[in-house]
Formats: sequence, C-alpha cells, structure tokens
Amino acid sequence: MPATQTELEAAAFRRLLAHLNEKRPDVQNIDLMILAGFCRNCLADWYREAASERGVEISKDHARERIYGEPFTQWKAKYQKEATPAQLAAFEAAQKKHA
Repeated sequence: MPATQTELEAAAFRRLLAHLNEKRPDVQNIDLMILAGFCRNCLADWYREAASERGVEISKDHARERIYGEPFTQWKAKYQKEATPAQLAAFEAAQKKHA
C-alpha cells in the first residue's frame, strides 16, 4: 500500500499543478496566501526541501519552473498583477490572524 499511496499523492500533486497552471493561472499568489496560507512559491520551496531531505539539490529557479510549468520570470510577466491595496491589507490581516 505505501507505493500506491505515494503514487496517489503524486497524482494529486500533479493535478493540483495542472489546475493552477492550465485552468487557473489567473489566481494570484497573494490571493492563495490570503485564503490558504500558501502559494505557488511555497510549493516550490516545499519541493526543494523534499529534494534536499533526499540528498538532491535543486535550485530555487528549477523548483519554481517545475511548479509554474515554465520559468518563473515568464509566468510572472504573463500572469502576475500588481497587488492591490485591498489585497495587501487582506494579506496583512491574514498573516496576523494565523501567526
């Protein structure tokens, strides 16, 4: 069962990435942070940390490319918008609430 569980978790992770990258690239990282407490950059950091725990070193850029499906700078230029004052206020409030 452990191999099956790992395969299922990996499939769910790949589906999450596909959903974020293909169906909802419009969802801003700041909105994810406000609502869920994590964003695509967090996923990239977790990916890198998991690799490091297994003795595999992955650069920040490589991890982000894996999560975003393309180099982060390209994704950012295509999809990332400047955070609004309302988003920044909501982010700050969420950070205080969950600190």
